Amino acid sequence: MSTRARDILVPLACLAVLALVPLVATESYTRHLFIIAFIYGIIASNWNLSLGHCGVFNFGHLTFFGVGVYTAAIAAKTFGINPWIAIWLGGVTAAFAAFLIATPVARLKGIYVVLVTFAFSQLAMQLVLSQSQITGGAEGMVRIPFMRIGDYSFVRDYKLGYYYVGLGLLVLSTLFLLAVINSPFGKSLKAVRDAEDYAESRGISVSTQRILVLVLSAVFTGVAGGFYAIYLRVASPEVFGFGTLALALSMVLIGGTGTTYGPIAAALALTFATESLAGIRGLEEARFIIVAVAMILVLRLAPGGLLGLLNRLKI
Repeated sequence: MSTRARDILVPLACLAVLALVPLVATESYTRHLFIIAFIYGIIASNWNLSLGHCGVFNFGHLTFFGVGVYTAAIAAKTFGINPWIAIWLGGVTAAFAAFLIATPVARLKGIYVVLVTFAFSQLAMQLVLSQSQITGGAEGMVRIPFMRIGDYSFVRDYKLGYYYVGLGLLVLSTLFLLAVINSPFGKSLKAVRDAEDYAESRGISVSTQRILVLVLSAVFTGVAGGFYAIYLRVASPEVFGFGTLALALSMVLIGGTGTTYGPIAAALALTFATESLAGIRGLEEARFIIVAVAMILVLRLAPGGLLGLLNRLKI
């Protein structure tokens, strides 16, 4: 089988399997884990667009997710906007937040990008905490309106509807990323990542590319945040927390930076792995240490991630 055929058939086969999962896994809890994995898959794969394909270490990527969470929550609960629309509004506001973050860091390098983007994430969390009359402050927002289609309620079908919405958003996000990566713009991102001076000599504006890639990486991350809020019917400041950020980053690095499907596969694996470890006495907290050790081992033994290792072995 040629490489091109494999690159098409393997993802399609995986998608077919995921589409059939609810027919076998009828328990709400199992479907819930898949839904959370789909959300993390969107977050991690879009983070990989800026980190793996452009080399921008944006430590504020979860800010886009948090902005999407609160946008959807406020839109649906406070303003009564249809939850289906509120989810996509999360992508719009996240893209705007990304533009605000990207503008001052476009010309920065190295640790300065990390520090400034992390500072923005902390600023966003403090803003949420301080505006308690709108965001609910430290207690967050609860009882956010749920999704429905006519008389069909998504809260009474054992999470079947939410499963397919989450899978659909993951597919749309992946198609979006593939379109960006395979476009001339996507090729210019790799030039900025690998040889910045050469890219500039060829007329590529490095600062413009960095701004655009951060904005593009924020769109579906914000949509995932909006879906997260509508699905769980909760919005809390924990979405800006370091634990969520560390887990998403682990998915990017373990799956493989610069790959399209690696972070998605890692999101599925780590979501179920961490949940399984949580059920083992004594490992409730240690599970995150185990994930951190796994990330270190992968970076040491397979810098390109597990998917990169499989590609080198032609598996």
